[in-house]
Amino acid sequence: MVKVPPGVGPKNSQVLILVGATGDLAQRKLLPGLFHLARGGFIPGCRIIGVSLDQLDADGFRRLAREALNQFSTRKVHEEDWPAFAETLDYVPIAAGPDALRAAVESAERMLGGDTSRVHYLSVPPNAALSAVRLLAEAGLVERSRVIMEKPFGTDLASAVALNAKLHEVFAEEQIFRIDHFLGKEPAQNILAFRFANGLFEPIWNRNFIDHVQIDVPETLGLGKRTGFYEATGAFRDMVVTHLFQVLAFMAMEPPTALEPVSISEEKNKVFRSMVPLDPKDVVRGQYVGYLAEEGVDPESDTETFIALKCHIDNWRWAGVPFFLRTGKRLAEGQRIISIAFREPPKSMFPIGSGVGAQGPDHLTFDLADASKLSLSFYGKRPGPGMRLDKLSLQFAMNDTGRIDDVLEAYERLILDAMRGDHTLFTTAEGIERLWQVSTPLLETPPPVRLYSPGSWGPKSIHQLVAPHAWRLPFERAWRAPATGD
Repeated sequence: MVKVPPGVGPKNSQVLILVGATGDLAQRKLLPGLFHLARGGFIPGCRIIGVSLDQLDADGFRRLAREALNQFSTRKVHEEDWPAFAETLDYVPIAAGPDALRAAVESAERMLGGDTSRVHYLSVPPNAALSAVRLLAEAGLVERSRVIMEKPFGTDLASAVALNAKLHEVFAEEQIFRIDHFLGKEPAQNILAFRFANGLFEPIWNRNFIDHVQIDVPETLGLGKRTGFYEATGAFRDMVVTHLFQVLAFMAMEPPTALEPVSISEEKNKVFRSMVPLDPKDVVRGQYVGYLAEEGVDPESDTETFIALKCHIDNWRWAGVPFFLRTGKRLAEGQRIISIAFREPPKSMFPIGSGVGAQGPDHLTFDLADASKLSLSFYGKRPGPGMRLDKLSLQFAMNDTGRIDDVLEAYERLILDAMRGDHTLFTTAEGIERLWQVSTPLLETPPPVRLYSPGSWGPKSIHQLVAPHAWRLPFERAWRAPATGD
């Protein structure tokens, strides 16, 4: 049994209503994650009620969950743990109506006994979210509950405002948890620890010492069965508003007064308020060659599968520092990095040909992959006669801690936080509406899409966007392999 640190899990039993329980996200992430949390002792008591359009009974849902664990769990599933978890599963088809759902929840609460809370996870497409909310309201399941919502939260400012207004007719803002799995990752949270727990870096975390910042999330994957969703969304709505801007806020925020949800949310929202509306001239939209031939894609579609942009934060700390963001499908590598380029010395005493400045500025790089790494590059003298300089680096990897097995997956961490009522890693209504406001100039006047070859780094015009700087990816040098014992 895992030893659960104090404060990680909720104090009372939980009934989790999983709407969209037979969908792809539920099978790939949510059911395996809930199995790990339940069997690992993170939740003191839990019952899970699946809800979806599929006409299943409880045994059918248990079979589906078992297959999901076999196929998608990243941890070994011990056979002796399955029966107890299977007992916690129940299922109500949507066609059975709100009364049947309420009866199932009340039955689960009686089985748990004592003080229980409800968590509704809406693992459904955006166009089905409000109907799911209405079902919960008609079933009388709003009291003592929290609701987790998947992205995107609207498609522009007007739709986001309307969505929030409809949600607030049923749930209070403090009950709503708008999920961004990027912020649930251990490396993203480590940014807060790195910045605010160390006296070395926070004093230089500003425009006086930092030249520019890159947040780069290229993906090698295509769209699979998501073309219908993507046609209505595109790379910007899918990734930038809901993920990359959130990571940017962690990187750029002021020190919060306390490591508490209200304080951190307020500092993130200050960043969003300080963002300058996006200029379409500072945006490159791309579409990979072959996208128009994908099933379900309009032959004349101008939906972007790639986006790169430059944005600015107009406040005392970041005035004049450009932030470059890039993400897209079918690119050369799958990476998730934040790269911070420091200003170069104003004058060099080293002779021409020494190598100083030849490999660009010093960088601090966060790798946001699950097994995260951190690298600080700098110039150092090459051994031997004369004064020749090479680019060197200090590197840290999560594996070096010896505690890589303690890492919770993003969805697991965020589900626990929602159960505890902790909004630290979730987006507020104010924050998401401000981001759509910042995005309005781009959405109203998008630049034309430019074609790029699958397996490339995107349209060639991305180099003009970032000039006179250069994209940090692809790296000149690979990450060092983890150290091994003798």
